[in-house]
Amino acid sequence: MSESFFIAEEPYRRLDVFLTANCEDMTRSAIKKLIDGGHVLVNGKKAKAGDPVPKGAEISLSRPEPVSLAAVPENLPLDIVYQDEDIAVVNKAQGMTVHAGNGNTTGTLVNALLYHLDSLSGINGVIRPGIVHRIDKDTSGLLVVAKNDRAHVELSRQIAEKTCHRIYVALLEGIVKQDEGVIATDIGRNPADRLKMAVLPAGKGKAARTDYRVLERFFQSGYTLCEFSLHTGRTHQIRVHAQYISHPVVGDPVYGYKKNKFNLNGQLLHACKLILRHPRTGEEMTFETPLPGYFRDVLSALEKREQGSKQSGGMPALNG
Repeated sequence: MSESFFIAEEPYRRLDVFLTANCEDMTRSAIKKLIDGGHVLVNGKKAKAGDPVPKGAEISLSRPEPVSLAAVPENLPLDIVYQDEDIAVVNKAQGMTVHAGNGNTTGTLVNALLYHLDSLSGINGVIRPGIVHRIDKDTSGLLVVAKNDRAHVELSRQIAEKTCHRIYVALLEGIVKQDEGVIATDIGRNPADRLKMAVLPAGKGKAARTDYRVLERFFQSGYTLCEFSLHTGRTHQIRVHAQYISHPVVGDPVYGYKKNKFNLNGQLLHACKLILRHPRTGEEMTFETPLPGYFRDVLSALEKREQGSKQSGGMPALNG
């Protein structure tokens, strides 16, 4: 158990705000957990996260010793796009779960990270070390991993302040008419099926905004290739919003059409681009990764069909 002591040189409106400002290696949510667990004292007494801090108050914060990691290192294939002492950027394969859940503690991205990387942040606890944000099991593509707590705090701030940009590409069912648009709704648990998310009436869920842009239309086959930009990070956000506009992601077993036309193992949704500022240097960094082979194979088949239609006098594909 390690302890830290502070004296408030000026009054603060909330205790958790004071500690967030004075503990650079901890997130506000982690601090709140310590406060709720009775590990923070103000003038020798337990306090609540929202309690005011008067000038001159003495604050002590105790950090329990970390629990041994529940996940164990596993020598799993891992595509590391970039790595330094603070961060790693990985290209997650379709079918790999990001972190353990529902009793599953093996075969996850975390297991692979523990084997391949020399360090990971501990802010997200024993199940999710290093994980700042996540992508769905059957979605492929880029995500950034924090290798220490300071990097984790800074990357979390960028995500919260929407200065970290995540770009996805997806193949959608049907022909999307508008070249670009914004989908802004509330998203929350589907009241009819708690395992799913859904668009809910205003005020009933959390605000979610997704921008989209058409990249190519496959008129002959009835599909649209789109680029998506996330402004928020709700669970299944792109997949739910795609279903909401009546153009679900191809291959999506939860929100899409049940018929698997291309013999896919999951949705054709890929996190292709990630833009962030390095947590130590502040340098803007851009990472890109190509579509996986199974995704390119589907597009190639659609393009051949469009070309065949064009040669026979049918309607050509339209680039957006």
